[in-house]
Amino acid sequence: MSTLKVTAERLTVHTHPNADALELAQVGLYRAVVAKGQYRDGDWAVYIPEQSVLPDPLVDELGLTGKLAGSAHNRVKAIRLRGELSQGIVCRPRALDGVDLAAAHAEGRDFAAELGIVKWAPPIPVHMSGDVESAADLLPWIDIENIKRYPGIFAAGEPVVATEKIHGTACLYTRTADGEFVSSKGFGAKNLALKRDEKNLYWRAVLGHRVPEAAAKLAAIFGAERVGIFGEVYGQGVQDLAYGAKATAELPGYAVFDVSFSDATGAVRWVDAEDLAGVLAGLSVRLPTVPRLYAGPYDEAALVALADGRETVSGTAAHLREGVVVRPARERRSDVTGSRAIGKLVSDAYLTRKGGTEYE
Repeated sequence: MSTLKVTAERLTVHTHPNADALELAQVGLYRAVVAKGQYRDGDWAVYIPEQSVLPDPLVDELGLTGKLAGSAHNRVKAIRLRGELSQGIVCRPRALDGVDLAAAHAEGRDFAAELGIVKWAPPIPVHMSGDVESAADLLPWIDIENIKRYPGIFAAGEPVVATEKIHGTACLYTRTADGEFVSSKGFGAKNLALKRDEKNLYWRAVLGHRVPEAAAKLAAIFGAERVGIFGEVYGQGVQDLAYGAKATAELPGYAVFDVSFSDATGAVRWVDAEDLAGVLAGLSVRLPTVPRLYAGPYDEAALVALADGRETVSGTAAHLREGVVVRPARERRSDVTGSRAIGKLVSDAYLTRKGGTEYE
């Protein structure tokens, strides 16, 4: 998931091709459907992203009572309106009357707390949960921002690698000199690890795919005090897209998407995207990896198109693709996000599918 920030943005307004009374307000590469004439090109407004949960008074003020997602009809989700994808909400809440939105944008001001907006936390199914323990040495995963929200993460022509984004649940494995930790993205963000349980989904994936053996070999290669292996666990029983695997009755599907390590100083480094598959292929323990779909110069339009299509994980193109994750060929930081240069592009068909699940 992405981080939650509710920000002031300058709009580019487009004609809605299928509705005379509607227009499209663009923020980054996102477009949100708005009433015609509500905004003009260059106007400033507040952008509320997907996965935001709004307080009831704000839902009512925006005229969205009963129109949002979730059991309480208060969660922002991508939808199609008259054939056009609408992602997020563009608005000017009364609570911000008098606020200079251009200045707020320049300051990077986040209005989420001020407006009572929180990030949606998906429920954790029982079979994906378990008893937890403190894990200060766990190497955590990060929130990946959507390139459509932050199109400046990559420069045109920059060498990048794009891999398929698998719809599963992130599994964090850390090997230290004294032991090992297994966690989910949600627990890992709280420095918590799942106690060893061979019936637990994450532990079954880690042990079944021999991740500890691979981590030991990587520690020796890098001379590392800690090694983090980050993989996606997937299959029937995990999410609605299963890729032909049966996670509850058999060995769960598993694919590595990143590796990090740290030395005695504690500084964390990441294996470069262009080297990751080769590093893992050189181990005697062969870990599955996420499919690489593209390696070459950054081309925004081509990568947006690549996010759509059929999945390549199962080998049978069983269902639609969730999207792609893009990294620079050589690891670097991004001034746009203030963290790693990494971004995702999500398939429009995935966002608007029926009956989808979104567990972390």
